[in-house]
Amino acid sequence: MSGGGSANSADNPWPVRTVNTKIADWIHRLGQIWVEGQVTQISRRPGTRTSFLTLRDPAADISISVTCSPDLLARTEVPITDGAHVVMLGRPSYYTGRGTISLRVSDIRPIGVGQLLLRIERLRQLLAAEGLFDARLKRPIPFLPRTIGLISGRASAAQRDVVSVASARWSAVRFDVRDAPVQGPTAVPRIIGHLRELDAHADIDVIIIARGGGSVEDLLPFSDEALLRAVAACSTPVISAIGHEPDNPLLDFVADIRAATPTDAAKRVVPDVEAELAGIAALRRRSAHALRNWVHREDRVIAGLRARPVLADPFTVLDRHNERVDRLRADLRRTLIGRLDTEDRRTEHLGARLATLGPAQTLARGYAVVQRVDTDPPHVLDSVDGLPTSARLRIRLGDGSIHADVTSIESAAHSPHHHDAPHHHDETDDHAQEEQ
Repeated sequence: MSGGGSANSADNPWPVRTVNTKIADWIHRLGQIWVEGQVTQISRRPGTRTSFLTLRDPAADISISVTCSPDLLARTEVPITDGAHVVMLGRPSYYTGRGTISLRVSDIRPIGVGQLLLRIERLRQLLAAEGLFDARLKRPIPFLPRTIGLISGRASAAQRDVVSVASARWSAVRFDVRDAPVQGPTAVPRIIGHLRELDAHADIDVIIIARGGGSVEDLLPFSDEALLRAVAACSTPVISAIGHEPDNPLLDFVADIRAATPTDAAKRVVPDVEAELAGIAALRRRSAHALRNWVHREDRVIAGLRARPVLADPFTVLDRHNERVDRLRADLRRTLIGRLDTEDRRTEHLGARLATLGPAQTLARGYAVVQRVDTDPPHVLDSVDGLPTSARLRIRLGDGSIHADVTSIESAAHSPHHHDAPHHHDETDDHAQEEQ
């Protein structure tokens, strides 16, 4: 039948469209259902209204195609990635045109690992808000620790890797190894106990917590809040050496250093003696080379200075200055002698003038100096006014002096030759001679 109630038979087969329509009806009657599985093959196509992914049964090789809105994947609390275990709420849909079935989902919730990751993410946000991941709180690792505290599984590969690699790099390195379960319900209390004991030990300079990787469930102890707060409270630097990819336990964020593997932790905490010795040798070579270059450079500078004329023959400069000093001395001597000669001539000239103008020369030319000596003190006469006739006189001439008494006085106004000084002298001289 194409749509009627005739029985289906070889003589009355259903067309493909009828079969697909009936299958679609049967499937659509299921309504909304919750489905659990593992997400794979996520396809987000930009610009489309539908995202495609595959939901796989972890216990069997069975899967179903899933479609959903891109916004549904974007707003999930934990990002949906390949391998995530989830529970989906959806409605099965059968596409009659292609004869395929898919699940159109409206809700996705992580379960199992997804739920664990959700709890870890919430704890990470809480501790980050408290500042436990602040880079300023990270403690530096000493260059060469006296003793290394190691917390790991008993006889585990992680323990062997750390000890063997560190000992190969520095044979004198010492360990204080503490065995502890690294998964399960007893792991956290044992690790915290060992951590506190090692932190209280004075010789322990750094603590390594090591495990050789594992699943998300196996690594849950290293995201435990009690352990994380104990690590943050330590005064000794702590290294997280949990080999894992791609998820990071929260211990990586709280620890002072995150090592990718236990081997990496051993390399970070213990220097390689061979590499250090090689580095020292290289530094010594570089220092010696630099010192030699410096000596050669300074030697060239000194050679250049010595080659300069002032240093090659220093007396040349002195000789040149000596010659200049000699010339200046000769010039000074000539100048001084010339000046002295000039002053001698000037002195002679002034002496001659002085001698010419002096009283001795004046007397030599016929003049006389008359003094009255009968007074106390005697004084030179420059006028006849008031001179009595009995006065005693001393007359000084050019070649001697005479004494005379005044017998008469003649004023220059009555003398016909009053302007002639020698005549006055002669008259006085006559009176003096008469007195004698």
